[in-house]
Amino acid sequence: MSDSNSLAISLFSELLTADQLMRARLTKAMPNRMEISHFSVLNQLSRAGAERTPAQLARSFHVTRGAMTNTLAKLETAGYVHIRPDWDDARRKLVSISPAGARAHEAALAAITPLITEMVDDLGEAKIRAALPVLRELRVKLDEG
Repeated sequence: MSDSNSLAISLFSELLTADQLMRARLTKAMPNRMEISHFSVLNQLSRAGAERTPAQLARSFHVTRGAMTNTLAKLETAGYVHIRPDWDDARRKLVSISPAGARAHEAALAAITPLITEMVDDLGEAKIRAALPVLRELRVKLDEG
């Protein structure tokens, strides 16, 4: 195996393992058995401050419409989102975060922020700032392909 192949395999092995470990820690810290996918959707709706279609959400998370429909159904059952028909196009639905969803989002942020902050503090800001450009570039390359 060439050095570049070994380097590539090591990089992706570290990324995948770090992803697994971080997901496990975040899931454990989430309140009310919230899943990371639920938090991610609430986070996006909270930041957007506007309604989104299920298709838009599915595209932004790189998941199928079926997977997003499943996540949205769970969020709606929990009372965290409102899903309504699009009055201009009856074939579409629009999703917005509910007041309960906003509270759940804030509770989740409060629960995971100390964990994330501790990781950054342990690694050091300088290392994090140095790694971010490389990770962003990798994400963009993966998104293109």
